[in-house]
Amino acid sequence: MRLGLISDTHISKKEERLPPQIKDIFAGVDLILHAGDIYLLSVLDELETIAKVMAVRGNGDIWLPNDPRLRDNIVLDLFGFRIGLTHGIDYPEPSWRTLEEAMQYEFRGSVDLLIFGDSHVALLEIHKGVFLINPGSPTFPRQIKGPGSVALLEISSKNKAKAQIISIATGTASHTLTYNLNDI
Repeated sequence: MRLGLISDTHISKKEERLPPQIKDIFAGVDLILHAGDIYLLSVLDELETIAKVMAVRGNGDIWLPNDPRLRDNIVLDLFGFRIGLTHGIDYPEPSWRTLEEAMQYEFRGSVDLLIFGDSHVALLEIHKGVFLINPGSPTFPRQIKGPGSVALLEISSKNKAKAQIISIATGTASHTLTYNLNDI
């Protein structure tokens, strides 16, 4: 199964659109997960022309109306992986709560893959046995206007997950990491 991961799109005006490269990068994905700071539901409509969309509210989405694609946090079970989607976690540690405390609060238990946004900084890392994935922001990377990144996640029935950070400017992977559930 292939998933398109996106966060922090920050589209605040109806005339603004997502970078057109996203359509090519996400071509053929089975599901798109948006990790919040959407601002307008039309962003989800635009993504839904590519694949089914599930999203979480970011700290900038408190005014968004209810929508069946939108939740505070999401937990998915896919091919033996427990996947958590939220907007922000406190990482890197230490902070006011540990990763374990954050997972308990956001997902009511641990997850194998944790997809989040908020920082606008792309990240692929395994920490305390959890595969952390932040796709960055396609429109506002590192708080600077311009082309940023999204991510692709491939999950196989062999308990293996592979994620890639994809540059919007080049359409190529800038970082790749593989996670094997059997190795944890």
